[in-house]
Amino acid sequence: KALEATLSFVAQNKIDSLNLDEFCNRSDHIPSTIAVVGATGSGISTAVANLLGLFYIPQVSYASSSRLLSNKNQFKSFLRTIPNDEHQATAMADIIEYFRWNWVGTIAADDDYGRPGIEKFREEAEERDICIDFSELISQYSVEEEIQQVVEVIQNSTAKVIVVFSSGPDLEPLIKEIVRRNITGRIWLASEAWASSSLIAMPEFFHVIGGTIGFALKAGQIPGFREFLQKVHPKKSTNNGFAKEFWEETFNCYLSEGSKNPSASASFHKGHEEGSGVGNSTAAFRPPCTGEENITNVETPYMDYTHLRISYNVYLAVYSIAYALQDIDTCTPGKGLFTNGSCADIKKVEAWQVLKHLRHLNFTSNMGEQVDFDESGDLIGNYSIINWHLSPEDGSIMFEEVGHYNVYAKKGERLFINENKILWSGFSREMPVSNCSRDCLPGTRKGIIEGEPTCCFQCVKCSDGEYSDETDASACTKCAKDFWSNENHTSCIPKQIEFLSWTEPFGIALTLFAVLGIFLTSFVLGVFTKFRNTPIVKATNRELSYLLLFSLLCCFSSSLFFIGQPQDWTCRLRQPAFGISFVLCISCILVKTNRVLLVFEAKIPTSLHRKWWGLNLQFLLVFLCTFVQIIICVIWLYTAPPSSYRNHELEDEIIFLTCHEGSLMALGFLIGYTCLLAAICFFFAFKSRKLPENFNEAKFITFSMLIFFIVWISFIPAYASTYGKFVSAVEVIAILAASFGQLACIFFNKVYIILFKPSRNTIEEVRCSTAAHAFKVAARATLRRSNVSRKRSNSLGGSTGSTPSSSTSSKSNHEDPCPLPTSTERQQQKRGCKQKVSFGSGTVTLSLSFEEPQKNSMANKNAKHRNSLEVQNSDDSLLRHKALFPLQNSEPLGVEPGFQAPSRQESSLQESGVGETKQEVQNPEEPPLPSANSQNFIGSGGGSITENTIHF
Repeated sequence: KALEATLSFVAQNKIDSLNLDEFCNRSDHIPSTIAVVGATGSGISTAVANLLGLFYIPQVSYASSSRLLSNKNQFKSFLRTIPNDEHQATAMADIIEYFRWNWVGTIAADDDYGRPGIEKFREEAEERDICIDFSELISQYSVEEEIQQVVEVIQNSTAKVIVVFSSGPDLEPLIKEIVRRNITGRIWLASEAWASSSLIAMPEFFHVIGGTIGFALKAGQIPGFREFLQKVHPKKSTNNGFAKEFWEETFNCYLSEGSKNPSASASFHKGHEEGSGVGNSTAAFRPPCTGEENITNVETPYMDYTHLRISYNVYLAVYSIAYALQDIDTCTPGKGLFTNGSCADIKKVEAWQVLKHLRHLNFTSNMGEQVDFDESGDLIGNYSIINWHLSPEDGSIMFEEVGHYNVYAKKGERLFINENKILWSGFSREMPVSNCSRDCLPGTRKGIIEGEPTCCFQCVKCSDGEYSDETDASACTKCAKDFWSNENHTSCIPKQIEFLSWTEPFGIALTLFAVLGIFLTSFVLGVFTKFRNTPIVKATNRELSYLLLFSLLCCFSSSLFFIGQPQDWTCRLRQPAFGISFVLCISCILVKTNRVLLVFEAKIPTSLHRKWWGLNLQFLLVFLCTFVQIIICVIWLYTAPPSSYRNHELEDEIIFLTCHEGSLMALGFLIGYTCLLAAICFFFAFKSRKLPENFNEAKFITFSMLIFFIVWISFIPAYASTYGKFVSAVEVIAILAASFGQLACIFFNKVYIILFKPSRNTIEEVRCSTAAHAFKVAARATLRRSNVSRKRSNSLGGSTGSTPSSSTSSKSNHEDPCPLPTSTERQQQKRGCKQKVSFGSGTVTLSLSFEEPQKNSMANKNAKHRNSLEVQNSDDSLLRHKALFPLQNSEPLGVEPGFQAPSRQESSLQESGVGETKQEVQNPEEPPLPSANSQNFIGSGGGSITENTIHF
């Protein structure tokens, strides 16, 4: 019928445009249709708009909200005073998101209203991570089997929220079947078309659909509308079918005369007229209307003029056309909307002219709202959000307004809901839950389940270093660089800062050991200073010993720079301090060992030797060795200075405060140079290990260098395999171990002798050891000459010589040039020692006695010591060999620059045969040397060697 009426409009306009009234035998003129108001349903409006658009006849709908009608390429002349369903679909998605639902079902009418509306809702739901469990289409013309199938889907679904885009007539069959099956516990989200429909809002359906949340158009007021309704009477409008229906429904009677089938007007009220009572009573058994009924004495939804929704849209549609005609009538030539600013003639106005004025319409309604159509012909409006309550007075369904949706507001501020007014399922205040999975608590995130919608997820704990402080977090947030997640992963806490601290047990222990090393070194230095004039201290080259102890103090002190929070200045200072201290220490040992080795292996000392072995040159060598290390450190600090570094990479939850060395190559040079000096020192110490052990401690230096190498060879893999604070700890341990090794091996035995064995801290002990070494050297030379002489005799056919197998004794047969003291005096003045010396295949037992010079004797300084050596061959042939034992004049070896070393006598004796001797001229400036024809061994020490026994 809508198309039929539309065709009549179009036909009439065509007749008017062609002036065919007379040709068509029409006596009365029917005016042309310049605008159409309607229709209600979107499907009807779509069909009508296609036809009216061909002739540019404006169509203003008050209830057709389908978004398809916004397409101006297809519906050129369509306009409406109801908001587009796109806004309604967006509002539905916002409500679901507001209540934190993510598992819903959808039902839509199978027409141009339901399908586009639910499609827009799907798009909005997808953006908000809302999942749709099922989606069904319904129609008022669906067969019972189709309705049953949809009900089965709803009953078996776990979704508790159902979004319905439909009109009342299309939804009614489905609701009846749900009521019959008593399917409760669902929350219905209603579109504007049935949110207030009297077909659905019935008390007998409330236990199923109670608590429905729906959208309603914003209510408006129509001035004079109540008075107009109070004047309505069928007798005054005999041709108005709406008045007849209104009268019959209000008074529950029927008009017999002029009664017509009201089906044409029923569609107006079925789905969109708010508060309609249609369907609450039937026409059967109605009494006839008398015509005397008083409309003012009854309360009816038709008389509710305070919540006009669709009626207010009708009001706006009519007034829009009226304002367009008024603009045409009041148009000023030159300011019109047509060519050259011309205006339309109100007496001959055409539909397309009215359409143009409607598109440029702008007026203010009686509600104070601006009315103007946008480019799509839509009138942007707002929605009220209603909740279905049961009236306690009469048991009817009330539509309680619980919020609103403002389309004009910016995103995020459009929706307002007063939750305190909402009754869920009609009675409860507790908000229902409609989620596929339970909410993920803070500290977890949603994890995807393969094959399931995104709303069906599993809760996964946040990874270390990430947190989530909200429920249902899609992803965990990574903590800042210096922070780490707490145990529950609900927040970030500052990372633990770790370094070798002074207050932790490990740091305290290392500090105590370093302080102990400093104390022990200071103690040794004090002992050496107090007993600086004793033979033991003098024999160890006391000036170099002082410098060596100072360097050990620096070594122990440098370990303290590795403890505590690293700073730039400590990082730049600690490695150079360690390197320079150790090089100074090893340089002292190297120079000291090398000097003693040169002294004992040298020929008769000369003034050049004394100059070479002087203290100044020793200190110069120490300085030069140390200066090389200083140059390495300066280059390192200039090119790539170390700095403090916050290391986040070793462990996630700990920040290691360490020192970035700047250049590992420079650190390698520093340690490598130290080890090179240590290797050279070890070589000289090992070479001099058989020198007098009581004199130059070569064996102890060898042991100290072995400890040094063991420590630093172990340090390299330990340093490379550790990280964090343990890198500093490993280096501190290495420094302390090497320092304690040097201190213990070189000095502790001397301190022990000085403090606890003072009897050994005498010059005789030192000289005895030195004499034994000199005798060993001379005996070796004698043995070699003897072997050479025998070989020569054998080659000349002389007497056969063999290796001596018997002991040879030698006694002094010469009288001393000075008078001998008495036996008592000799007992007091003589001191002696015995030394057993092994060399080659022989063993020498050397008995030495030292006679103290007599007091006030003028021959004190030039006292001679005699020693006779007799060797008897197995063939009774005697080979007499003279050995020279020059001893130090006044001080132990290795102390003063005027020191004279014992000389090897191989080059000073002739290999001439048995009894041959060699004369040596004594230098008056040097200590007296023995003569060749003497059997005494003369030294400058003030004593004489009296007896020796040699076993071969």
